[in-house]
Amino acid sequence: MSAITIFSNENASLWFHPEAKIVHHQFKKFMFGDSFKNVLDRGYEVLKANNATKWLSDDRGNSALRTEDAGWAQKEWFPRVAAAGWKFWAIVLPQNIVGKMNMRQFIAQYAEAGITVQVFTDPDEALKWLESA
Repeated sequence: MSAITIFSNENASLWFHPEAKIVHHQFKKFMFGDSFKNVLDRGYEVLKANNATKWLSDDRGNSALRTEDAGWAQKEWFPRVAAAGWKFWAIVLPQNIVGKMNMRQFIAQYAEAGITVQVFTDPDEALKWLESA
């Protein structure tokens, strides 16, 4: 399956898989502030513009979110992306232990809000799951 590169830099990459309508980001290192928000906001725009329902988060390079970024994601970003039609989330957890614990909180909250979530160690397996969802 071909992917369209939305952007790629030293911090992160964002792709869109048009056949399966999957937004896919990869955090290459610890992301915070405007850099973090930009990836998620651009992904939201792609999801909404393409009526997509699936998102692959490859967060292996990230760590725990700063309190202000976590609050923004929960209170501002999540309501917008959920309203735009997000239904399936495949996540590759950060390698950092604290980052894993932090992301498990988001997994629980988003699952409770109706997002179908699966956790993976391999982004290729995560992509396969989303393609079949």
